[in-house]
Amino acid sequence: MRLVFFFLFAGGVWAAYMLTVRMRRQYRRRRALQQSFPDEWVEILKQNLPPYAKLSADLRQELHQDMKVFLSEKLFEGCGGLTITDEIRVTIAAQACMLLLNRKEDCYPKLCSVLVYPSTYVAGGKGLFGNKSTPKSVRLGESWEHGVVVLSWDSVKQGAFNFSDGHNVAMHEFAHQLDQEDGVADGAPILEDRSAYTSWAKVFSKEFSRLQEKKRKRKRSLFNKYGATNPAEFFAVATESFFEKPKQFQKKHPELFKELQDYYKVNPIEWT
Repeated sequence: MRLVFFFLFAGGVWAAYMLTVRMRRQYRRRRALQQSFPDEWVEILKQNLPPYAKLSADLRQELHQDMKVFLSEKLFEGCGGLTITDEIRVTIAAQACMLLLNRKEDCYPKLCSVLVYPSTYVAGGKGLFGNKSTPKSVRLGESWEHGVVVLSWDSVKQGAFNFSDGHNVAMHEFAHQLDQEDGVADGAPILEDRSAYTSWAKVFSKEFSRLQEKKRKRKRSLFNKYGATNPAEFFAVATESFFEKPKQFQKKHPELFKELQDYYKVNPIEWT
C-alpha cells in the first residue's frame, strides 16, 4: 500500500511539474508575441535573405511571429570562438521558420539548442545523448534527435544569400528536425492525415530510387547526390530544392513537388 501511495505521490508531483513548465512556456511565448518585431531584424532579413522582400504581407507577418517564438525559446551557442550576434540568430531563425509558414505546427518542440561554428568543423566519433557513433568528418551542419542543431555560420549565410542554387544548410538541418519529431529520421515527417502517407511513400520511394540510380550512373540531377544516402537525407535535400529551385523542381518532378507543397503549405515559385 505504501508503494502505491508513493507512486501516486510521485506521479502527482511530476504532473504538477510538467503543468508548471507548460504554463511558463506559454507565458514566455505570449510575451514574445506581444513584442514588436525590431527594425534591425527587418534590415538583416532584407540584406541576408532575398526572398524575404518577395513574401506577401501576410506571410511576412507570420514569419515575424514564428521568429519571435523561435528566438525566445531556442538557445544559441557559439562554438570554435564564434560570438553569437543578432545577425546570426535572425538569419538562422528566418530560414528555420520559413519551413513553418502556413502550417499549424508548434515551433520545433523538441529543439533546445542551436550550436554555431564560424565555418566548417570536424565532428564524429562516439555518439552523445544516445546518438549513434559516426566517422569523423568535415561538416557544414547536423541535426541531432535530442534537441540540437549544429551549423557553420559561413555556410548558413551563403545559403541564405544565394537563394537559388539548391543548397541551404539551415533548411536542410531543420528539415531533419521536422522529420525527427516523430522519433524516427526516416524521410517521412508527421503528415496532416493518415491517408497522406500512402501517396507520400509511393512518390518519395520512386524519386529516391531514381536519384540513387542517377548517382550510380553518374548522371546529372536537380538534387544534390547526397540525398541518395538514405530517405532522411533525400527529404532534407528535396526540401532545399523545393524552396530554392521550385520552378525546375515542379517541371522535372511534379509529383514530388505536389507532395512537398501539400506538406509545407506554400508555393515558393511565388517568391523566387
